Amino acid sequence: MEIRIEPHTSDRLAERGTTTAEVEDVIRTGTLAQAHSGRFAKAKVYKYDGIWRGRFYRQKKVRVVFAMDRNTAVTVTVVVSFGFRGQPA
Repeated sequence: MEIRIEPHTSDRLAERGTTTAEVEDVIRTGTLAQAHSGRFAKAKVYKYDGIWRGRFYRQKKVRVVFAMDRNTAVTVTVVVSFGFRGQPA
C-alpha cells in the first residue's frame, strides 16, 4: 500500500507533536479506530518520556484519519494526545 501525506496533514505534524515516519507507521501497523464519512482511522501509542508544551508525558497516542484511493492511503488529518504525566526518570 502506498501512503500519500496531504499538505494539510504535513503542515501540522510539528505543531501536533508527530512526524512523517510516525504517520506512516500508524497507517501500516496501528490499530483500527472509529472514523466517519467513509474514512478510516488507525491509532498507535508510542513511548514518549519527554516534555510537550511545558509538561512531562510518558506516552503519546497518534491517530491518523485517512481515505483509500485504490491502493493508496491519503491522509485527512492527524491527532496527537499526550498522556500519563509524571516526573522524568
